[in-house]
Amino acid sequence: MDATTFKSGFVSIIGKPNVGKSTLMNRLVGEQLSIITPKAQTTRHRIMGILNGENYQVVYSDTPGILEPKYSLHEAMMSYVKVSLQDADLILLVVELGEKYDSLFDRFKHFSTPILLVINKIDQAKGSQVEDKVAYWKECLPNVHEIIPVSANSGQNTDHLMKTIIDLTPIHPPYFPTDEMTDRSERFFASEIVREKIFLNYSDEIPYSSEVSINSFKEEEDIIRIRAEIYVERESQKGILIGKGGSSLKKVGIEARADMESFFQKKVFLETHVKVADNWRKQTNKLRQFGYLE
Repeated sequence: MDATTFKSGFVSIIGKPNVGKSTLMNRLVGEQLSIITPKAQTTRHRIMGILNGENYQVVYSDTPGILEPKYSLHEAMMSYVKVSLQDADLILLVVELGEKYDSLFDRFKHFSTPILLVINKIDQAKGSQVEDKVAYWKECLPNVHEIIPVSANSGQNTDHLMKTIIDLTPIHPPYFPTDEMTDRSERFFASEIVREKIFLNYSDEIPYSSEVSINSFKEEEDIIRIRAEIYVERESQKGILIGKGGSSLKKVGIEARADMESFFQKKVFLETHVKVADNWRKQTNKLRQFGYLE
């Protein structure tokens, strides 16, 4: 490693809920670190994905979608966005193809940190829509360094985005060991995999009212034994989550275990339990218990 040319920096992926930030980070890192569902507000934490090359290390941060906070959980989520913006050497501001400018973008007019505006989901474009949107966003945010249209889902134009990111990354020694992929623990990814299955299998308020805590993670030679506790806000939600004869919860467990075995490359025994924590999204002590607050 040549310290005089090695590049390393923090790249924060920012945008509104459900614009494809997590898909983009997974694409850029080459690993599924952030959970992806069709529902908004799937990402609740700041998740770092570390991409190591021969002469660079890019530390991506996938962040919760920008929104106006309605309760304490939202405030904690937005604090991750704020810290991520403060840390950033480069900001990827992600918008989707049909998105329009509004007041939530105002803050980005005054940043000294370089911004790449990424127009995602161009695989859905018709006619001159991509060119029209590039011109539109250039007028709305004239201070951005470059506007790059991509499809995070198909990978279209992400090579150009990756090259531009590395070009803009500062000369600096690596911040993390060069064999690390993320700053998060195995327990964290186990909980996120269970939470993803809840988002995919339930509708209405259940996914947003649920939180997953791993209270036991024991790795043995040929198996990992995991005990997950799923919290909901009301007793009625507990019944829906478990389902008739436990069928719904069993489906979540089967799907989560399969993904865990793929992720950890090891056989997994997964035990799930459902508990009620009244209005946990609004309670500071519960948010602290679930790792949203220091």
